[in-house]
Amino acid sequence: MKISTKGRYALRLMLDLALAEPGEPIPLRNVAERQDISDKYLEQIVTPLSRAGLVRSIRGAGGGYMLTRAPSQYTVGEILRPLEGSLAPVSCVDGSECCARSGQCVTMEVWRDIQKAVSGVVDHITLQDLVDRQRQLTASQGG
Repeated sequence: MKISTKGRYALRLMLDLALAEPGEPIPLRNVAERQDISDKYLEQIVTPLSRAGLVRSIRGAGGGYMLTRAPSQYTVGEILRPLEGSLAPVSCVDGSECCARSGQCVTMEVWRDIQKAVSGVVDHITLQDLVDRQRQLTASQGG
């Protein structure tokens, strides 16, 4: 399973917003500059995040994007899924599509275990955890 650039950049966008002053909307172009990501590509990424209720847009002068809740209330999985869809390694595990062999397929156990492992990681790391790690890294590098 690979996470696409949209998923990876979504996590970087959300981390950038989480590191900002609470309640301060951040222009997307500022995030694009800090993260070295195209503004246009970030626009494609922020739309599903907004639809999922993870960020909100403030229009006009001084506008931008901001988180809808505290960083501790987001999980990495919640941020990835609007862009990646299911994180299941195969479709028969997420219930969307099963073949005729599913009732006798022991390999499904492997796919379920992989799905549980991935979910166990992404659904237990919060955006606040990443904020804390980023601040530690920045402090240890003298910045």
